[in-house]
Amino acid sequence: MHAFPDIANRLKRAQGHLASVIEMLESGRECMELAQQLHAVEKAIGNAKKELIKDHLDHCLEETSQAMPREVRALIKEFQGVTKYL
Repeated sequence: MHAFPDIANRLKRAQGHLASVIEMLESGRECMELAQQLHAVEKAIGNAKKELIKDHLDHCLEETSQAMPREVRALIKEFQGVTKYL
């Protein structure tokens, strides 16, 4: 099962945070507060991107590896495991 609903929720939260940052900017909030909030938005979008890539790799590799020898499937599983560190 794809993680698309989770990814969409992450992006919606980031969208809400970004709207808040814009409001903060327009109301003249402190630079440090803005920088912190922008960092949070950037992190949220980056995490959504990582989850999308990991989900894609997991599903594509799973389908592709079915007909491959066991040794190759083991290497693919190892690769899938290391993607969490992206």
